[in-house]
Amino acid sequence: MARKVVLIVIDGLTPALFEDSVERRTTPALAFLADHGSYRRAVSTFPSLTPVCLSSIATGAHPDVHEIPHLVWWNRSERRLVEYGSSFRAIRAAGLSRSILDTIYEMNAQHLSKRAVTLYEAVEDAGLTAAAVNITCYRGRHKHLPRIPGTAKAAYGPRRFFFYSLFESDLTGAPLAVRNRPGGTIDAYAAMVGRWLVTRDGFDCLVYYLSDLDYASHAYGPDNVDAALARTDDCVGALLEAAGGPDEFLERYDVVLCSDHGQTTVEQVASLAESFAGTDALVTASNRAGMIYGPDPRALAERLDGHAAVETTLFLEAGQPVARRDGVDVPLHELGYPDAEVRIRAALANPNAGEVLVSAAPGWEFADLGGRHHAGGGSHGSLTAGDSEVPMLVVGLDAPPDSITGIAPAVLSHLGVEVPSYARRSVGPLR
Repeated sequence: MARKVVLIVIDGLTPALFEDSVERRTTPALAFLADHGSYRRAVSTFPSLTPVCLSSIATGAHPDVHEIPHLVWWNRSERRLVEYGSSFRAIRAAGLSRSILDTIYEMNAQHLSKRAVTLYEAVEDAGLTAAAVNITCYRGRHKHLPRIPGTAKAAYGPRRFFFYSLFESDLTGAPLAVRNRPGGTIDAYAAMVGRWLVTRDGFDCLVYYLSDLDYASHAYGPDNVDAALARTDDCVGALLEAAGGPDEFLERYDVVLCSDHGQTTVEQVASLAESFAGTDALVTASNRAGMIYGPDPRALAERLDGHAAVETTLFLEAGQPVARRDGVDVPLHELGYPDAEVRIRAALANPNAGEVLVSAAPGWEFADLGGRHHAGGGSHGSLTAGDSEVPMLVVGLDAPPDSITGIAPAVLSHLGVEVPSYARRSVGPLR
């Protein structure tokens, strides 16, 4: 029988931060796992934004398959904006109630493509038990009612499902998740739930999502998060301790540990919408990626030629991807981004994407719908290596995947579960 798997996703953990902390032994849990595993730098998807990335991790697919395009996008069929939480001001600008429903429910129930198969669906269709803690791409087969009084709308997730105190398939005694976000209480909640699950050996596959490091990195920059990283390591260590110790944990479980995207320092902010004032184009932007919806994609892209905050614009012309940089078209293979052609083609093939996709220049961020940004801190979303490369560590699996899209197929194969046809790909060297 296949060994059980724990997938640990640390939001915003950069390869440099992981490698440095392991080398200096400042994160004992991460260092222990690194000592017993195989490691590489892997690549995220594009845009390298959390809803897109977590959907890629959960489905083993880029956005052309799972169809989640960005943190904020235009829903053509419903003729409205979808905003998954770029900032509180952004969700108020998009409509508070609607944005909360989109983020908590509709991303999984409606926006995530029915063509995609989540890790939880595949695992449990094979008769095994999946568990998920706090991850926002959670679609599964089991109905869960919310725990908070006054709410009644159900969500469908894996059999063991824990989502920020709102949905809890089991009573674990974990405290309210959102008491003090800067102090790390989201991940503290996850750690208590994870400890409960490991103590009971209550799953065949656990997806354990830790998000507080990304929150700190946005605020202080990716090079100034030592305290947050130490708390993250404690949350990983909680799983090891729950099994009776690190060695006992690895006797029971194999592990994948990764991030969903990188982070880079941002110092300047721009509004993409200002470049399209007086036009019929609709602009959605947040962090270091934007989208333009409107006719004549080349003309839209050319309006951004020379824009200091824009490094590359992307669009389809006669069905083929076109990239513009410094006012000229550039072949995809000459852009210099990790896994550029695959990620660009997939992003442009997403039916929910804008006609033009925008990747920010180094050091720049695009203001969101509410005018908020992270200038002076860290951000992500672009095609650049800093935003796109992630640490990828496996313990007990054959080899670390080269992309976050390789995680789900690697885990399913390891568990002896059939891999969706779209995800049957190599986990070999980076292109």
